[in-house]
Amino acid sequence: MAFTDKNAEPYSGQDLVRYIDKVLQVRPPQSKVRNFSYQIIKRMFQPQILDIENIPGKPCLFVANHAMYAVDGPIIGLPMLAEHGRFIRALSDKFLWNPINESVLLNQGVVIGHPEVCSALMENGSDLIVFPGGAHEATKTADKKYQLLWKERYGFIKLAAKHGYTIVPTAIVGPEDFYDHLIEGEDLPNTIVGRALTKLGLINENTRSDLMGPIPLGLFRTLIPKPQKCYIQFGEPLDLSKYKGKRLAQKTMISLREEVAGEITTMIKSLLQRRDEEKQHFGRIRRLLTN
Repeated sequence: MAFTDKNAEPYSGQDLVRYIDKVLQVRPPQSKVRNFSYQIIKRMFQPQILDIENIPGKPCLFVANHAMYAVDGPIIGLPMLAEHGRFIRALSDKFLWNPINESVLLNQGVVIGHPEVCSALMENGSDLIVFPGGAHEATKTADKKYQLLWKERYGFIKLAAKHGYTIVPTAIVGPEDFYDHLIEGEDLPNTIVGRALTKLGLINENTRSDLMGPIPLGLFRTLIPKPQKCYIQFGEPLDLSKYKGKRLAQKTMISLREEVAGEITTMIKSLLQRRDEEKQHFGRIRRLLTN
């Protein structure tokens, strides 16, 4: 199973071809359930979208920071579709995928972050969003909150350049504060819960360490997220059309990635300051629920 085996690949060969064909057939969902989810997010988290004018009218690759357990996906995806008509396909980690949930994830706009899948979507002119930190960033400890943990990943730069795509640096503040950390993931194997998971075979020598995330505590110490106000800011677009079809030098890839990461980090700091200032005007109940 991909969740426990770091070497597992959910799709390959003809099955990957089938999967890509299915991906390209997905259309923006218009179901009552999705609209209901959007209304909940709008009322509970009040997502505020800033600098929307920075998004060009052509397909883009949005590059963003990641929150614990990827709770930020709907926070940006639902408002962007409902309010601005942009159906953003989210690139996800391979461990999420299996034959049982494939259709459910695809119909929500989620796709596996496989290079061939991304290339097919770019050739099709789709909006994409990638969180380069992936599962590693989504399971980080509380002391690394709002930090970019991208390791040495350059895949998103290579793909954007190959297809001449425009990268839009994107900062998201709010979802990182939905939950407190009861137990950090790195401490989990030495706890009663960790030992139980080991006996059940869910944790073993092949288990990816970046999938052992913290035990979360939300509203009233439950799994319900705290009603934090969310902020989404779009930075200056980075047009890579001049690199289309070219093989980038390592120095160029590093420079482009640092430019994107630097802008996201700057926007995060600005949004955190803005949130702290606005919190002073929150109602007493909301301040209580978000502490």
